[in-house]
Amino acid sequence: MRISLAIIISVISLMTISTATIAQFSARFVVTDVATKKNDDIYLTGNFNNWNPKDENYKLKLFAGGRKVIVLKDLPAGNYAFKFTRGQDKLESAADGRDIADRMIEVNGDVSAEYTIAGWKDDYPERPKTYSASPQVRIIDTAFFIPQLNRKRRVWMYLPKGYASVGKAYPVLYMHDGQNLFNEKTSFAGEWGVDECLDTLQAKLGKECIVVGIDNDGAKRMNEYSPYDLIQFGKGEGKLYIDFIANTLKPFIDSKYRTRKGPDYTYLAGSSMGGLISWYGLLQYPNIFGGAGIFSPSFWVSPQVFVDAEKFAPTNAIPKMYFYAGAQEDVTMVSNMQKMAGIMQKKPQFITRTVVNPLGKHNETYWRQEFADFYKWMSNNW
Repeated sequence: MRISLAIIISVISLMTISTATIAQFSARFVVTDVATKKNDDIYLTGNFNNWNPKDENYKLKLFAGGRKVIVLKDLPAGNYAFKFTRGQDKLESAADGRDIADRMIEVNGDVSAEYTIAGWKDDYPERPKTYSASPQVRIIDTAFFIPQLNRKRRVWMYLPKGYASVGKAYPVLYMHDGQNLFNEKTSFAGEWGVDECLDTLQAKLGKECIVVGIDNDGAKRMNEYSPYDLIQFGKGEGKLYIDFIANTLKPFIDSKYRTRKGPDYTYLAGSSMGGLISWYGLLQYPNIFGGAGIFSPSFWVSPQVFVDAEKFAPTNAIPKMYFYAGAQEDVTMVSNMQKMAGIMQKKPQFITRTVVNPLGKHNETYWRQEFADFYKWMSNNW
């Protein structure tokens, strides 16, 4: 029986695609030195085990020369964030006890890397965090109901200084990770200082806005901020979360406060996974959200992000996207952001800005530094 060359090529192609789809690799983590508590057990925690700080399946084993090692097998290609711990509330730190950014490893083949641990957070007394929110910040609800997800969430609001005395309407910026925006006391690793920044900028620019901050859920943050299913975390709930902002929270805010309601005056902003969901929200509701601040976006979650970007074709509003990334973040952060910005820039009637900070790392310090420029750019479009 004769088989045509075309059929053979097709079979080989399918086998290649199948192999690429299921390709999995190993990652070897080697701790070569630990500053203190050298004899304690060390665990690996990251987005591959839901950041469990004491997962016995991720405990490093003693190796030659006093090194400690763990090998993760059958990892799909991708970027993984992680840190080392000695258990709950015993996270690694800088040598002086300061928080460090998540470590990152890129897996696109078998990989091995060596690390040193400079210190442990529990070696340093925890300095009580101060309540730093300005008088313009209030909590509008500690348990705002999200019907789309059957959950409740704290929601913050920043009102301009003149809101009570001036009867005008204001643009609204909806931001994710609300506990990190205004208040050092509630922040995870430092606040953005959005309220102090706006108090200063709005006085100089004469352009004011309302900011609504939605707390993340912690355990469900990865799901709620991802439009796509994640191998490590399960079902993506981003579409439901954005539907909540567009069709539940925004109508509530518009009914209770003086707001300018059109897409030209309604923005989204966030960082990391919050950057991803801000980008996605604009794609899903371009006639509700007219722009987005997309800080250090997690475009690594799925190649589908670029497919969806290519398909996006807004009908009425002119979308505006402010892209920011730091060159000291994970290895694909800048290239993925630039790829996405390039796709968007090719579309007609699209306004974009792309910023790369050569010194930028993946944390609130650098997002806080960039927020003022984002606000100036955003307010120029009002």
